[in-house]
Amino acid sequence: MTAQRLSARYGGESAPATDALNPFIEHLLDHRSVRSFLPDPVSDAQLAAIIAAAQSAASSSNLNVWSVVAVRDAARREQLAALAGGQAHVRDAPLQLVWLADLARLRRVATALERPSAGLDYLEMFLTGVIDAALAAQNAAAAAESLGLGMVYIGGMRNRPEEVARLLELPPEVFAVFGMCVGTPDPARPAAVKPRPPQSVVLHHETYSQSVQDEGVEAYNQAMARFYEAQRMNVHGNWAVHSAKRIAGPETLSGRHRLVDALHALGFGLK
Repeated sequence: MTAQRLSARYGGESAPATDALNPFIEHLLDHRSVRSFLPDPVSDAQLAAIIAAAQSAASSSNLNVWSVVAVRDAARREQLAALAGGQAHVRDAPLQLVWLADLARLRRVATALERPSAGLDYLEMFLTGVIDAALAAQNAAAAAESLGLGMVYIGGMRNRPEEVARLLELPPEVFAVFGMCVGTPDPARPAAVKPRPPQSVVLHHETYSQSVQDEGVEAYNQAMARFYEAQRMNVHGNWAVHSAKRIAGPETLSGRHRLVDALHALGFGLK
């Protein structure tokens, strides 16, 4: 079973040989993006457990510059789906978690203490909020999957950030970094484990090397071509071609909004 998990994660022959796996790592290897859900609600107890796991992630200097909005209301999920590019699973999943970089809380704390807070105006603090939100969310994802739930991240929350902020009543200096659909996977439409590149592509020893990645990238192109065909996905070309098309220019990005302008509109005075 362990060998099968590694084979699925790496798309076959590029799987590393290791005897250091344990049940927790095997659980992580089973991750897949779920986009088809049953209507069964995520309970308050499950949500509390998921957020407890999220809060157990590392936080830079224990500043806790992230928050999350749990959206269960069907009408609000419908609006979020429209703002995220019309993704049906945002509407259909019983729970949408919108993860936030949140500098407003520290601004309020400092103001209450009558202390300066000019450090919040620097890009470093915004990056800290984004990073902390991502760390917390990944803990939450692993926790949700351990409860038998499925999830998928929604980067489309950044498509129209001001409108998302209005819908969720976010105060200035709070930014929706991404969403996360959570719910019980629909067994009639199972999700597959998507292969990742060989470790030679992402793991560097002592110093970084680009040339050493070429063989692994080619192997990954072949693995993804097999995955696209097996899943009957309408993807033309291999992973490299698909990725190159995705980064061709601002018009090819899902979120075409000018991020800097949006952040200024949302009250971030970044320096």
